[in-house]
Amino acid sequence: MNVDRMVLGFAGTVVLVGITLAHFVAPGWIWLSVFVGANLLQSSFTGFCPLAMLLRKLGLKPGCAFPS
Repeated sequence: MNVDRMVLGFAGTVVLVGITLAHFVAPGWIWLSVFVGANLLQSSFTGFCPLAMLLRKLGLKPGCAFPS
């Protein structure tokens, strides 16, 4: 598995968790999903993603979206 796939999988999981928490716990949790979506959007333009940098340092091979 490469960095790109891990970032997408992690982001998707956090978005679903945020929506679930917003539905069952408190509406304010929707901001977690908003934050992740905004981060994905800005990383698509800038190529900067803190999670991708961390995963590369942990030894995952880079992909096309987040090259080394």
